[in-house]
Amino acid sequence: MFVKNVDEKIRLFLFTPNNAEALFRLIDDNRRYLEKWMVWPPKVHSANDTRAFIKGALAGLSEMKEMACGIDYNGHFVGSISFNAIDFNLKKAVIGYWVAENYQGKGIITKSCRTLIDYAFTVLGMQKIEIRVAADNTSSQKVCERLGFSLEGIIKNSENLHGTIVGYHIYGLMNTKSSAL
Repeated sequence: MFVKNVDEKIRLFLFTPNNAEALFRLIDDNRRYLEKWMVWPPKVHSANDTRAFIKGALAGLSEMKEMACGIDYNGHFVGSISFNAIDFNLKKAVIGYWVAENYQGKGIITKSCRTLIDYAFTVLGMQKIEIRVAADNTSSQKVCERLGFSLEGIIKNSENLHGTIVGYHIYGLMNTKSSAL
């Protein structure tokens, strides 16, 4: 099983079906907060839904198309970080993440992203990392900026978020150590 220590407090672990109950509880406890930024929380009604998500993510991992991880902070399960898409043809990976509201502001996401970025560049051979952030999500935009990402564009009317049409900021980070043109 994939386990990666980020620092002395943060550990990333590959989701397995055994995590379904804990993942559901964390989503359910943070549902109102998560729904501000993501379309999927209203579709998660039980641990069976999180189990199906995990099984799908593991199938995607077996095809090297995605990788979903939990985030452990000081022994507490606090969120998720993933390669939502891994494209070996384009040598690009898309990172998505969330952390429980009461664990915000501790650098958990920034440090976890750094770890996945390093993994993508050094192990997977990716040349680019992309993060898509809701236009009003300034906290996530600041994460991208702290990590050295560049704003590549803004896509308006990108998603219907519970009745509100939102746009996305698309951030990119190139592997400067890559030999690609």
